[in-house]
Amino acid sequence: MDINSLIVKASEYLPADKVGLIKAAYEFASQAHQGQVRKSGGPYLEHPLQVATTLVDLRFDADALIAALLHDIPEDCGLSLDEIETNFGSEVAKLVDGVTKLEKLTSRAEGGGKSRLQAENLRKLLVATAEDLRVVLIKLADRLHNMRTLGVLPPKRRRAIAQETLEVYAPLAHRLGIWDVKWQLEDLAFRYLEPQEYRRLIRLVAEKRAQREDFITEVNQILCQELDKAGIEAKVFGRPKHIYSIYQKTGRYATQGKVFGDIHDLFALRVLVNSVSDCYKTLGTIHNLWHPITEEFNDFIANPKDNGYQSLHTTVMCQGTTPLEIQIRTCDMHQVAEYGVAAHWHYKEGGKVELSFSNKMSWLREISDWREELDSEEFLESVKTDILTDRVFVYTPKGEIKDLPKGATPLDFAFRIHTDLGYRCIGAKVNGRLVPLNYTLGNGDIVEIIAAKGEKGPSLDWLNPQHGYIKTSHAGEKIRQWFNKQERSQSIETGKQLLDKELKRLGISIPNADKLAQQFNYSHSDDLFAALGRGSISLSQVALKLSADLEPPSEAIGISPPRKASPSSVRVLGVGDLFTRLASCCHPLPGDEIIGYITQGRGITVHRKDCPNIINEMEKERLINVNWGDVEQVYPATIQVDAWDRVGLVRDISAIIAEEGVNITEANVSDHDDNISSLYFTLEVKNATQLSKLTSRIYSLWNVINVARKGEPDAR
Repeated sequence: MDINSLIVKASEYLPADKVGLIKAAYEFASQAHQGQVRKSGGPYLEHPLQVATTLVDLRFDADALIAALLHDIPEDCGLSLDEIETNFGSEVAKLVDGVTKLEKLTSRAEGGGKSRLQAENLRKLLVATAEDLRVVLIKLADRLHNMRTLGVLPPKRRRAIAQETLEVYAPLAHRLGIWDVKWQLEDLAFRYLEPQEYRRLIRLVAEKRAQREDFITEVNQILCQELDKAGIEAKVFGRPKHIYSIYQKTGRYATQGKVFGDIHDLFALRVLVNSVSDCYKTLGTIHNLWHPITEEFNDFIANPKDNGYQSLHTTVMCQGTTPLEIQIRTCDMHQVAEYGVAAHWHYKEGGKVELSFSNKMSWLREISDWREELDSEEFLESVKTDILTDRVFVYTPKGEIKDLPKGATPLDFAFRIHTDLGYRCIGAKVNGRLVPLNYTLGNGDIVEIIAAKGEKGPSLDWLNPQHGYIKTSHAGEKIRQWFNKQERSQSIETGKQLLDKELKRLGISIPNADKLAQQFNYSHSDDLFAALGRGSISLSQVALKLSADLEPPSEAIGISPPRKASPSSVRVLGVGDLFTRLASCCHPLPGDEIIGYITQGRGITVHRKDCPNIINEMEKERLINVNWGDVEQVYPATIQVDAWDRVGLVRDISAIIAEEGVNITEANVSDHDDNISSLYFTLEVKNATQLSKLTSRIYSLWNVINVARKGEPDAR
């Protein structure tokens, strides 16, 4: 279609001044895209023109048509939204802005299949749609033209885009009731996802096309004559069955042992009449003419689908043995059936859509509320299972209607009302009688939830798919959140206990747990404790981080220090060369926080600050500030290993010490009556990091109960 055809169609329902703006938008787009070509080789302007053409067929307003013509300009032409707003108004700029942002995301998501970007793209699409429905309709028209020209892309990308179209965009068109767009998206996606099956069905349909067309022509004439006799003014025409729907039918029929020729609605008629009463009169005429198949009858006029679809569906045995499906509807119903929400799109002054139509779109507002509760991939799964599926309508005891996915249960209903009601649910009544919580709800059911009076949590059985308690991803996510919260509290407590035990074992204290958590990229200490409790990070990782942070700067380490430990590396009040010695009660190491104690006649004794002798010292005036100066290469440290006695225990411990390159200067063993041995090793270690790693490895040995620096409280 060229611009002239677009203008002619728009002129059929839009005033002249609006049509003039559409012409101006086309000229603006033509100049902006000048010289640009699509991958197919055609001029780029062809794409926005085709998008606008789809919308004009749906009889959309001028702002939507203008936005369709301009929607790629900010991204591909470098022109700002301000220029668009100056020329065409804020409403158009807002639509272009919404679609442009989605395009940028989509181009990245298409290459990644079911990636997080695809999920984030859908989240943004539906949030934008909740604000202005025209955004998603422009997007659907955009996707439709892209699918028509998909053949120029590489096979892998074709399949990714087709899969996304079949999983997201076609169901979204169905949910919005836009049948004309839905079936085209499905057939095009099916063509690229299952090319062999697509071609096979095309051949099967084509083989008997002439015979089918003759049959439809004959029954059409018969029905028109009968309706004329009954005084019913009607239009009767054949309805083609689309390839993807035939494919779905063949799959269902195969499970029943049926074949392609058994599909009823390959032969189909559609009857359009002037009023609802004529619909039912036509139904009576048809059933008098041909024998109806009772189980194939559906009254969607009395019970409309949630997207507004209304029709009478019946299947009759025509000409003796041939099943024929017939749909009966008014012309207004036909508009809704083909174009869905687009048929309701009547903007009033101020850009407000009519209330009845807005109420039908309440599900869009509902899912926009999920964006803060779920991450993008959970959001995508919830939308696919909870929104883009067939629906069932039920009532609260007060008469409020709630729509849920087909197959939903009372538990799904409870969580749909309120999360807390779902948690406290202990039973349910449907139509006044008690039912199990995995009962499948049907259209028109009145559902009453029986809830515990106090606080109550969900059951883990609710998450078991074999029990069938929940259908919706939304309910499942809420239940998992509850258990995660409970598990988190337990994990935090466990993590605190584990870290406390490790700190005591290593003789290390931490003044600020939040700062330690930040070193592991957690914002709060509780997150660190929870990770420890779950096992997401190990105690050895934390110990190594603590020890590394407490190490002195590398430049303070002597270049050629002696092998034996020396207290000369300790500076008193910032001055070295004073007589100092390292306390034998707590064995301080470089990296430990230390303090000096002035002795009588023996200089300064250096202790760890958490040494019990220092904490309990009465003469505080004898304490003096000291710090580590030039660090010697090795320092003595004694560790105590408590373990169940066994053959080879000392050998295994000694092997680990040797592997770490640590020298043993002294070793002793003490046996207890309860078959537990305490082994004492005096080691020459470089720093606290090395000691931490060594004790962690010893602690992991079979039969070892506890490892601690000598003088520390038992961490068992």
